[in-house]
Amino acid sequence: MKLSFHGAARSVTGSRHLLEMPGNRILLDCGLFQGQRQEADRQNRFLGFDPRSIQAVLLSHAHIDHSGALPVLGKHQFRGNVHMTRATVDLAAVMLEDSARLQENDCAYLNKKENRRGKRCLQPFYESRDARAIIRRFVGARYGDTIKVTPRVTASFHDVGHILGSAAIRLKYSARGNSTTVLFSGDLGRSQMPILRDPTPPPSCDVLIIESTYGDRLHEEAGEALTQKAQQLVAHAKEHKSKIIVPAFALGRTQDLVMRIKRLVAEGRIDPLPIYIDSPLASKVTDVFRKHPECYDEETFRTFTSEGDPFAARYIRYVSSPEESKRLNEMKGPCVIIASSGMCEGGRVVHHLKHGIQDEANIIAIVGFQAEHTLGRRLVEGWDVVPIFGIPTPRRAQVVVFNGLSAHADRNDLLAYVRAISPAPQQVFVVHGEEKQALSLGAAIQTEHPGMAVVVPAKDSIYEI
Repeated sequence: MKLSFHGAARSVTGSRHLLEMPGNRILLDCGLFQGQRQEADRQNRFLGFDPRSIQAVLLSHAHIDHSGALPVLGKHQFRGNVHMTRATVDLAAVMLEDSARLQENDCAYLNKKENRRGKRCLQPFYESRDARAIIRRFVGARYGDTIKVTPRVTASFHDVGHILGSAAIRLKYSARGNSTTVLFSGDLGRSQMPILRDPTPPPSCDVLIIESTYGDRLHEEAGEALTQKAQQLVAHAKEHKSKIIVPAFALGRTQDLVMRIKRLVAEGRIDPLPIYIDSPLASKVTDVFRKHPECYDEETFRTFTSEGDPFAARYIRYVSSPEESKRLNEMKGPCVIIASSGMCEGGRVVHHLKHGIQDEANIIAIVGFQAEHTLGRRLVEGWDVVPIFGIPTPRRAQVVVFNGLSAHADRNDLLAYVRAISPAPQQVFVVHGEEKQALSLGAAIQTEHPGMAVVVPAKDSIYEI
């Protein structure tokens, strides 16, 4: 078997890992690269392999950095099935259709500006019809079920508690009376988080491919300190009649924030103030959450069955139309605007930042991981001038970072995951982390397991396993 890495190798975006066996080529994830426009254009139009040669894709979860390049496969004559959990089928469908629309709208907006400067037109990586075509190839499975991918390859999905439907993928290749098992962690979640069940223990494997987003650090506790910070922000917004702008992933983080806010209001810890969920995608994703209570933890399931909708309240409004979204920019506070995308690289949040970032009374609350070279990372790093739609824009709004909300496993969680695999895998590949984080986790795994072959692959590298 050969394993090659065509994304999320010493980086945290564009997850694409290719397994090659005699007569079989199977892709683990097919994510969209998110980052600098020129590099994103190159990596998302040319995936690093021939899509026509792929028999099947196994998808760990629906986040765009793991699923977003699937329509590019279809555009280049991929004709296999895309296997995933049933919840991921529903989520990935709305995510990809939204991704196509977002690309079309952003290209139209930028082309309108660029044409005035005499520059060439931008083209989306794919269009809505490409997204719909690949969605027809989705095949859903339940957690734990064994599915036949090709005559010699079977696979199963194992709950990792990262987002709704997220899974580690165990793949088994059998030939001539022997077999090799590969376990791909996808993105690992954390225990004791809102909404979803805790991650299940990992199954056995010969080869492990593990993420390392937080491979060199521990999370802050999402407890009293986090609550106090939220209380201070709400008090500031009320005193100054200002806005709290929250870039948040429409999938996972938005639903998590809604549940946390509702809990704090119910406990009397914060006063309710108008909250606008300004993302048609978040509304659709929340509908998918309502369809899959089988993924909930016990507390959320009890809320769903006894109190009705866990994602609604009188002070929460889901914004759909562009006109209503634009009105939010003219509206006075206090209010909270939660909008995608989570790294500020597209979508409605960029427009809200454009209109609100120069008001020193406003707050930009960062609630998730920000990859290198994104607008979100520049805000976290405290840049005084940031590019918004290519225009240098002064930042006067206060930036507040919430580190305790991550849905990713931290260093201790990742090491515990490797430790729990019995017998220990022979080879470990550390992916989906910036180089510093990936190397740090790789070194820690090697220290704990001296006889294990631990590799931190570079992009486009190939290994025999």
